[in-house]
Amino acid sequence: MSYAAGTQAVVTRRSSRFVPWVRAWRAGLVPFDEVPDHIAGDEEHLVADAPGTWTDVPLRDALPILSKLAPDEIRLVLPAPGDPRGLPGPGAFTNSALLAGEAVVAGGLGFVPEVHRHTSGSGMTFETVLWRVYPLPPDAFLAPAQPSAAEAEAELSAALAEANAALTRLDVAQWRPELAGALAALRRPDAAADLPPGFGPRARRLFARASVLDRMLALAAQVAPGGAITAWEAQQRDAALRPVAAACRQALMAACNAPLTF
Repeated sequence: MSYAAGTQAVVTRRSSRFVPWVRAWRAGLVPFDEVPDHIAGDEEHLVADAPGTWTDVPLRDALPILSKLAPDEIRLVLPAPGDPRGLPGPGAFTNSALLAGEAVVAGGLGFVPEVHRHTSGSGMTFETVLWRVYPLPPDAFLAPAQPSAAEAEAELSAALAEANAALTRLDVAQWRPELAGALAALRRPDAAADLPPGFGPRARRLFARASVLDRMLALAAQVAPGGAITAWEAQQRDAALRPVAAACRQALMAACNAPLTF
């Protein structure tokens, strides 16, 4: 989707759609045929290096490699520089996940989305998403315990309260008028910011809230240094928002990895 000419769209993290819908499928709560469409939306999604394949294949053709996994063997990971929680040790998957800022751990496999932008002969730009698959070590799923949805929701609320003044100053429409349409779109209800059957009300509420905040923070990052007049003010803004971004990532993981109700 496009909000304004020359403006990069800010979308819900692809991994935060992948994990809940695949988990719901593996729990028998949604039919397989619905899963690829909910993950991809209006994008084209391909998978590279999937076991048993020799070339890139459509997402629909690759998802069956996960058909023997239990829901709890599939989890969302949202790492950041200095915060590699949920990732295995050093290796190709960890490096790729840190670069992308998101990944999926699914049994012995790791999935990392790569967004490729193309320009057609007529000048139209479009994106394709390539999920690159990595083999993981046997202990890759032994991640540290994560907070529950209730704990993550409380931490997100606390982080927002502490950074409220800084967030108020994040008026991207004032810094960059051409981004006003993007910000308005983020404030509208978004069907993508929802979870499939099997997730409880708290996880749903947390996911919807964190998804919107996550995209607003990404949008603010596009206009760095964020309207600050001086480098010092930019540093102060980033310092104020860093705990919010961390709490937001934690909230998304807690929501997507929450226990399912059958």
